[in-house]
Amino acid sequence: MAVPKRKMSRSNTRSRRAQWKSGLPTLTKCDRGHTTLPHTVCPECGRYDKRTVLDV
Repeated sequence: MAVPKRKMSRSNTRSRRAQWKSGLPTLTKCDRGHTTLPHTVCPECGRYDKRTVLDV
């Protein structure tokens, strides 16, 4: 297992951790124009991949 040879400085640690920031989720439109998260059922019309899977 890899073990660091020397202590990492605070500035190096913090600059590395600065890359962990989260971004905004990607939004898509269902076939009826509602905005949803990708690969999920539309909560407004209950459709997924141009099929109705939930009765809303």
